[in-house]
Amino acid sequence: MNKKPILAVTGLAVAALGLVACGQRGNTENSEAKVKASLVTSVGGVGDKSFNQSAWEGLEAWGKAQGLSQGNGYDYYQSDSESDYTNNFEQAASSGSNLIIGIGYIVKNAVEQAAKDHPDVNYVILDEVIEGQKNVTSATFADQEAAYLAGVAAAKTSQSKKIGFIGGIESEVVKRFEKGFEAGIHSVDPDIKVQVDYAGSFTDASKGKSLAQAQYASGVDVIYQAAGGSGAGVFKEAKDLNETRDEADKVWVIGVDQDQSADGEFTSKDGKKANFVLTSTIKEVGAALKDIADKASQGNFPGNQTTVYGLKVGGVNLVTGQLSSDAKAAVSTAKEDIIAGRLTVPEK
Repeated sequence: MNKKPILAVTGLAVAALGLVACGQRGNTENSEAKVKASLVTSVGGVGDKSFNQSAWEGLEAWGKAQGLSQGNGYDYYQSDSESDYTNNFEQAASSGSNLIIGIGYIVKNAVEQAAKDHPDVNYVILDEVIEGQKNVTSATFADQEAAYLAGVAAAKTSQSKKIGFIGGIESEVVKRFEKGFEAGIHSVDPDIKVQVDYAGSFTDASKGKSLAQAQYASGVDVIYQAAGGSGAGVFKEAKDLNETRDEADKVWVIGVDQDQSADGEFTSKDGKKANFVLTSTIKEVGAALKDIADKASQGNFPGNQTTVYGLKVGGVNLVTGQLSSDAKAAVSTAKEDIIAGRLTVPEK
């Protein structure tokens, strides 16, 4: 479902767990649900192959497990621009939502205001912290831990000893990816050069492509992208470049938030079907949503609290991907050390 808000306001991507503002209103099978849910997306939408999609899939899975259906117990509101955010929050609350989740630092002000306007509604903000409001809980992710594992994998794979990172908008959240990735790389080889660039946007695929083009041209052979929709340009550049090369000479991309291996398929110059996605860091947004929604259903909404979801609780992870046996072993060791507390990954 792709809902365009009726009013025009401001804000950012938000997931609202509450009564769906629209959908099959004639079906009353879920009218007794304790928690009714709505998701307000950011401009990337539920098909962004990144954070928004992970949030929607998590909410959808939670709803189905509760015997709910889209339009009757959970739903989403599509935001086509930042001017849609505040209005989508308002629509979610006025429609009967009783748990509303906002995604990212850009929605912080909108969530804070909505929570003040609707004190009887519970709010969650993902990837950001709001303090001092008893009807708001904050859920953050130890992205630096998964990024560290990606750095280990990249360092074990790179032949050129030049590795790239491309972020969306430079912020505290994206910096966690960058710094964790760098730390993982340098734990393997402190002499590897890491080139860092930011697109200045989470929706500019052409900028992501041009940055990737420049990095690959400089000798980088592995790029980790944490750039939302801008990251689509990184994949496009890698595909275009790899199709002009033999499979053995391909460059790599590391995906983010979801397993993005499906976006790495290509046919090389020597006619081989191949894939250039080395691995992907995973952010288990769905697990966080389920945890919070279940607590709310039990009357235990964790208001004015911050929960960090890291490797130890399965909040972040790294997929096996196309890692060599050497890379897999190094990643496994690093993961065990982080979980055991023997290794603390920097986030700044």
